[in-house]
Amino acid sequence: MAKDNNTPQKKPRFSSWWIYGLIAIFLIAFQFFGSDNLASTKKTTTSELQEYLRNGDITKILIITNTNQAKVFLSDEALAKDVHKDVAEKPLFPSTGSIPQYVLDYGDLQIFQNEITEIKKENNLDTIVEFDKESNVFMELLLSILPFVLIIGIWIYLMRRMSGGAGGGAGGQIFNIGKSKAKLFDEKTDTRTSFKDVAGLEGAKEEVEEIVEFLKYPDKFTSLGGKIPKGALLVGPPGTGKTLLAKAVAGEAKVPFFSLSGSDFVEMFVGVGASRVRDLFKQAKDKSPAIIFIDEIDAIGRARGKNNFTGSNDERENTLNQLLTEMDGFGTNTNVIVLAATNRADVLDKALMRAGRFDRQIYVDLPDIRERKEIFEVHLRPIKTSETLDLDFLARQTPGFSGADIANVCNEAALIAARKEKKAVGKQDFLDAVDRIVGGLEKKNKIITLEEKRTIAYHEAGHATVSWMLEHAAPLVKVTIVPRGQSLGSAWYLPEERLIVRPEQMKDEMCATLGGRAAERVIFNRISTGALSDLEKVTKQARAMVTIYGLNEEIGNLTYYDSSGQNEYGFTKPYSEETARVIDQEISKLIEEQYKRAIEVLKKNKDKLTELAERLLEKEVIFKEDLTKIFGDRPFEKVFDKKGQEIVGADKLTPEESTEENK
Repeated sequence: MAKDNNTPQKKPRFSSWWIYGLIAIFLIAFQFFGSDNLASTKKTTTSELQEYLRNGDITKILIITNTNQAKVFLSDEALAKDVHKDVAEKPLFPSTGSIPQYVLDYGDLQIFQNEITEIKKENNLDTIVEFDKESNVFMELLLSILPFVLIIGIWIYLMRRMSGGAGGGAGGQIFNIGKSKAKLFDEKTDTRTSFKDVAGLEGAKEEVEEIVEFLKYPDKFTSLGGKIPKGALLVGPPGTGKTLLAKAVAGEAKVPFFSLSGSDFVEMFVGVGASRVRDLFKQAKDKSPAIIFIDEIDAIGRARGKNNFTGSNDERENTLNQLLTEMDGFGTNTNVIVLAATNRADVLDKALMRAGRFDRQIYVDLPDIRERKEIFEVHLRPIKTSETLDLDFLARQTPGFSGADIANVCNEAALIAARKEKKAVGKQDFLDAVDRIVGGLEKKNKIITLEEKRTIAYHEAGHATVSWMLEHAAPLVKVTIVPRGQSLGSAWYLPEERLIVRPEQMKDEMCATLGGRAAERVIFNRISTGALSDLEKVTKQARAMVTIYGLNEEIGNLTYYDSSGQNEYGFTKPYSEETARVIDQEISKLIEEQYKRAIEVLKKNKDKLTELAERLLEKEVIFKEDLTKIFGDRPFEKVFDKKGQEIVGADKLTPEESTEENK
């Protein structure tokens, strides 16, 4: 078949490996030529040289003064002798008369020269003695061009890395620096996440499902004169599922989905970020309808002019300006929607948050108990669990956990069960996993004296006693004096999930937190440094009551909390020095009142406190059932069904009966 001459031929691509190949060739050339091709040269000694010289075998001695080396050249008659047969063999390359047969290292130059001169006089020899310095043309040439070769090679390497090329031409790669680094997802091959994989987050899921519907059926909304939203911002704590929602949108939308991180716009060269923003939106418009997803947008979306102390040109601000222009620049019917995610919405620029850019802000909150159960169901699909595993129990044991935390609990429980060589993951494995994640790794081999262990036992028993006796304190789950993480002991509670908190509830929690230090004072009449974390916690709670929630009579109905996260007062406090003094006094007063209250509770129940601490010293870990045996039932403990209705008489039921009643 005749070859079609019109077929475009691929141009050979230039690779930076040619640079490294040239360097290798220079090094090989120096090895063979720069060292005078000493492949056939033999090392000798000064005594052998003197003997060869007396025998008249040497025609010339070349003394290299800068290397303390002498090169010895033999006559043709000498090469025919048996003693020199090793150096008489044909060299690797043809001889040019400059290749010596012997080489030797001498010591002092003057002594070496005098010995040769004396032997020449005694034997009346005409041997030529010359002096020279080592010089290598190839080495000098290599040293002169090697820096330039290395600079060019490093420059090409950097250009290839910044442009993201895997083997393209260096010349073309340079012009790709300003191209977008967004990954284009294909719903058929790249992502299989759907809304079925997103558990909980019902409100947020409805919002993003509507965005997908905008792109699938735009006429349904535009026919009535409506405009498709240009952007939606996913806001929430870390691990709540913002990126997972975006992946589900990519899997459900059946439209081009461009995904990248906010840091992908930032580069070391000026103007690259803005260029990448322009290229990203150009690609999205060409493939519309499309979705652009920018994860961690706070990397480029921070408020402008806040931290630019130098007054110089800020590349990040230029990138943000271009993003603002692009988001407000394309028309209504281009069908390009921008999704973004961040857990720092308070630091974003106000111009980015206005309507017309991010029209919707979708808050992705921590899951409640019902949503946690749904998340457990998703993450337990690939795990072999026990048939008796109660998901409602697991959801109750993980208050405040995000979706990522629950996924970690499931994985950690599977690892713990495998370590114990179990065939299925059970309830205790999940409890151990929660303890491992919240408290850290157990340190049973930590060296603790008997006196320290006794102090820790009474400290933790104090927490348990006070929390048991107070109505609004969180119910206890277990107490342990086994060191875990950075703590020497810990008391585990199951806090009630409240949407609003009243002052008496906060005070009871503070009192229970101070129960450890109060127990040390009641039993030993001295205190220790073991209450550091407790003091930190109650100080934050007391400060919040006084300065944030307006729950203090002296300060009144005032708050000094800035919900925007931007301190407009700079480095100054938003209150006077007199008010600051009152705040400090009220915080201290509030903490001391609860400390005295904890001491009074423990003094009234000193015998039960001692019994609990002794049992804790014996078992090291005690549970709610142990406290029930010592203190009896909590008279004010309430049990609610799934509809939120209180179950009357639930305190008289056993845990199994109470569970059945809840069902």
